[in-house]
Amino acid sequence: MTFFSSYLPIDDPALIFFVVLLIVLFAPIIMSKLRIPHIIGMVLAGVLIGPHALHVLERDSSFEIFGHVGLFYIMFLAGLEMDMESVKKNSRQFVIFGLLTCFVPLVLTYLMSVSILGYSGRASFLLGCIMASNTLIAYPIVGRYGLQRNSSVMLSVGSSMISLFLALVMIAGLSGSFSEDSGVLFWLLFALKFALFCAGSIFIIPRLTRYFLRRYSDAVMQYIFVMAIMFLSAALSELIGLEGIFGAFFSGLIMNRYIPHVSPLMNRIEFIGNALFIPYFLIGVGMLINLRTIVDEPDMIWVVLLIAFFGTFGKAVAAYLSSLLFRLPKAEGHMMFGLTSAHAAGAIAMVMVGMKLEVAPGVMLVNDQMLNGVIMMILVTCIISTLMTQKAAKEIIFREKTHLEIRKPDADDEKILVCVKYPDIAPQLLNLAVLMRNQRLNRGVVALNVVYDDQDSNKGREQGLRLLEQLQQQASASEVMLQTQVRLATNIANGIKHAFREFACSEIVMGMHVHTEVTQKFWGEFIQSLYNGLNRQIVLTRFEQPLATLRRIQVAVPSRAEFEPGFHRWLERLCRFAGELDCRIQFHGRQESLVLINEYIQNMHPSVRGEYTPMAHWNELPQLAQGIGKDHLFVVVTARKGTISYKNALDRLPDELTKYFSGTNLMIIFPDQYGNQKEDAMSFTEAQHQEENSIYDTLLRWFHKTKE
Repeated sequence: MTFFSSYLPIDDPALIFFVVLLIVLFAPIIMSKLRIPHIIGMVLAGVLIGPHALHVLERDSSFEIFGHVGLFYIMFLAGLEMDMESVKKNSRQFVIFGLLTCFVPLVLTYLMSVSILGYSGRASFLLGCIMASNTLIAYPIVGRYGLQRNSSVMLSVGSSMISLFLALVMIAGLSGSFSEDSGVLFWLLFALKFALFCAGSIFIIPRLTRYFLRRYSDAVMQYIFVMAIMFLSAALSELIGLEGIFGAFFSGLIMNRYIPHVSPLMNRIEFIGNALFIPYFLIGVGMLINLRTIVDEPDMIWVVLLIAFFGTFGKAVAAYLSSLLFRLPKAEGHMMFGLTSAHAAGAIAMVMVGMKLEVAPGVMLVNDQMLNGVIMMILVTCIISTLMTQKAAKEIIFREKTHLEIRKPDADDEKILVCVKYPDIAPQLLNLAVLMRNQRLNRGVVALNVVYDDQDSNKGREQGLRLLEQLQQQASASEVMLQTQVRLATNIANGIKHAFREFACSEIVMGMHVHTEVTQKFWGEFIQSLYNGLNRQIVLTRFEQPLATLRRIQVAVPSRAEFEPGFHRWLERLCRFAGELDCRIQFHGRQESLVLINEYIQNMHPSVRGEYTPMAHWNELPQLAQGIGKDHLFVVVTARKGTISYKNALDRLPDELTKYFSGTNLMIIFPDQYGNQKEDAMSFTEAQHQEENSIYDTLLRWFHKTKE
């Protein structure tokens, strides 16, 4: 250890950048395992390598410069991502909830800070401003449940931006009060400069932006222009006495309408910020934290609990009071509280402002205790927000979907993508897609072969072309139009997802891997990445005999499957399949699910011979193996994590299928889910990488094995 310490801290620029990139790479992976927001991982990594811990790196000028850029980036993105139209349409309710969710926690935190923690008035006001704002850290959960247009969600988004805007203005005023001349004349001059800055920005920036974006289409030039506007606005706001974060945020608000959320320019802005500048800033914040204060001051835990409780309690009061005023159901009050209770990047940005304000020579407004308290408060509130939002989303779904309307969709988007690789199972996959498709629509099928882009790619491409040519002949014999493509990709799952979007497909049919020399994992090399990154229906199959010889289809249906958005799609496909094969289909599930399935079949496919067997609990799944013959097809309708029908028992599915259903004709269905179709979307509050299994799941499985 002494040997390594002689080389620390690292001062070589290449090694410094290497260490930072390692953190940016592995922090989201580790934090996903722990189910903790990834920004906390960046901060904790900064603590670990910083001068107050292992002292791997010094907080040098690179962290100062990149940190400032990352700070501006965070606030600029917050402005760009505001939904301005929803704010305009519901302005009265937005303003009421925005004012309540801003000032209730501000007042409560201020009073607590002054009376209990003994902070000064200015420090207490700064802490109140931090708790007045919030970050929509749990918003991806809303998208997963398809509740983006729910009234409580739109209110939460709009009010969050109002509270953030007010908090930034108050922070700017607090920063200005540290000027040498802060009397009445100062405030009048400050108000005048503030008004001129806002008016000038609103007048000049839109005209400049329209002119430049219309005249120049070069991607690099557009990005540089946007960044130049952001930094100019930040510099001018500092010049008039405001913090630069306000200028960055305000320029983001103004340019909001000129940079669409799904545009390539927005993607570049988010990508560069998430890949470099924002992580650099978060790591730099962690390097400022001195964990020795927790040992030296045992009251730190008490400080964190007080800050988190009073701030969160204030958000709860504002949310539930607003839901009563607007006569919203209790579940929507839960949703408003869940979405507005988390604090993340904005809180870090504000506390960094306080660290630059000097109340006395060498004494800053924010001390180590307050900095550490705010960082730990972020972790606590993110956990509370995530749990409450997920609970509220399920309650809203259950309340709104007490009965599913059985009807045919107005516009069928059916277009099946068949992913093929192995010649021995490819014909069966195409046959399955043909049997599942809507014969009356007579739409074609897409066959895709993705080849790994390496030194053997030419050979793989030739094999893929031969395979697709055989499938083309098979499709022609069935009078089915078949589109084919051989695609090179460095990542197989990404290649499939890109082709899925290019062909505008509705679902995927693919085989389960049978070659154990490739991988020992049940799902294979890339299937897990595929169903995590794509919210449309995926059908995995493993046939031990020809489809035409099947006599019965047995379907295991999880509880609450009828509440999923893809319920009708998979049920429709199985009914068509059973009808074409003229075989019986037997459903195993909860009574309430079976009633709706029976109703759908009676209305839409009366010729299908359906049978319904109650299955009280998913733990009874292994018992079904006794009744499955060699000429049966066993279908498992599963669920992605975080969805309505998901249950922890589904984590055991690979082991149970391997143990009890080996040699069985098998089909696994991942139904459609709500969510943003832009699968490559990124935001600074949500990591793009998500781990399927958390470390808690691994420990639980280990515990059960040791008991056995």
